[in-house]
Amino acid sequence: MVKPAAGRNLDHERLELALESARLGDYEWDMVEDVVRISTRMSEVSGLPAGEWPAEKGEFLYRGVHPEDRDRTRQFMQDSMRAEGRFEAEYRRIRQDDGRTVWMRTSGLLVCDEAGRPVRAVGVAQDVGDRRAEEDRRRALMAELDHRVKNVLAAVQALAVQTAKRTTSLDSFLSTFSGRLKSMASANELLTAARWRGAAIAHLAAAELGGIAPGQTRWEGPELFLTPRAANALSLALHELATNAVKYGALSVESGRVDVRWTQIADGGFELFWTETGGPPVVVPTHKGFGTTLLGQVTGRELNGEVELEYRRGGVSVRLRAGPAAVVSRPETVPEAPAPRKIEATPAAQGPVDLRGKRVLIVEDAVLLALELETGLADAGAQVVGPAYELAEAMSLLAGHIDAAVLDANLNGLAVTPVAEALATRGVPFVFATGYGDSGAPMGFDAPIIRKPYDVTQVAAAVGALLAPG
Repeated sequence: MVKPAAGRNLDHERLELALESARLGDYEWDMVEDVVRISTRMSEVSGLPAGEWPAEKGEFLYRGVHPEDRDRTRQFMQDSMRAEGRFEAEYRRIRQDDGRTVWMRTSGLLVCDEAGRPVRAVGVAQDVGDRRAEEDRRRALMAELDHRVKNVLAAVQALAVQTAKRTTSLDSFLSTFSGRLKSMASANELLTAARWRGAAIAHLAAAELGGIAPGQTRWEGPELFLTPRAANALSLALHELATNAVKYGALSVESGRVDVRWTQIADGGFELFWTETGGPPVVVPTHKGFGTTLLGQVTGRELNGEVELEYRRGGVSVRLRAGPAAVVSRPETVPEAPAPRKIEATPAAQGPVDLRGKRVLIVEDAVLLALELETGLADAGAQVVGPAYELAEAMSLLAGHIDAAVLDANLNGLAVTPVAEALATRGVPFVFATGYGDSGAPMGFDAPIIRKPYDVTQVAAAVGALLAPG
């Protein structure tokens, strides 16, 4: 236990401890004697010399303030003292001892005599550089997020337009566009796990090829990581090739094979080879679809390289060359290889889903998605309960009869776990429709998981499977 030194006031000792704990420097301007007293702590915080110094009517305190902040700070503090008898300001100070520029926050009050004349000003100061730096980082991150979101929205819009131009039916458009969106989502999930520092080619290949034609696909190459832009481009290219192989190429028959290999080249870039064998005889297409355009023009440009596509009779062959600007060093955080994602050559729901007479709860905090789910389930004949946009709202809807539920994993920052637990206790089946990867999906529940972005027919089909007899 610390005891106050003899002759010192206990309140003063407590003040000293509080100032030290808060890492505050204290100072006093004696206006009668026109001197400034700088404590040792104040000297450490501000770089001003400790001791008693001529105040020069307060100019001593402003002398080290950054030239760009000096007049504004002086005027603000003087106005505050005259109007309120208190002052508080943040400004940059150039330290007198080492020349560093630091952010300071100072506050204090004006002490007057019985006649109301100011006799001294006392204040404390704190180095707030860490806080200001964190605010700058947060602003930079928000600006970067805004930039990325707008880029993604622009890319989605372009995909929608280009896909629509080359499809002849709504079902075909939805199927093709949904597949391309899922490919973008897979790449973004890998990039997010690596804090947007890069995605491995092997992981991109695994995400696109791992879930189709087991035993018929193989990918191999050195560990290479791509920039976010290059990763999205390669993911889309692999998706287009895989989709084409499932529909018309090597993966449309059991005897077919797809082999993907890549190597790093001398200039720091890489070459990737896609080779199909064992499939039906290849016929050169008579018309150029968006997939071909994407491979021939978009992929090469985005990877700072080129793409060569050959329709050999024995199978499609692609040589993709990327420049060194597409490759980044290994990120500090590298996710595990993603779970395989099935590529579908046809819409998710095979035939109409019959949910007539079934009450289905929708829990989803995104209004547009909730409306889409509501429309899709209602079209299948379901009676929709909700939608619930908040956790409390969802819990209140559990009192009524429910046959099945569609749950978003996160509702405005709150886990949907309480709703899932309540449904599981009652034996009500449910499906998770979530934008989270495996690490963010609700754990401990035996329930299907559909990843966003999804086709609403997938959700309806999943609910139908949950309620199917047997």
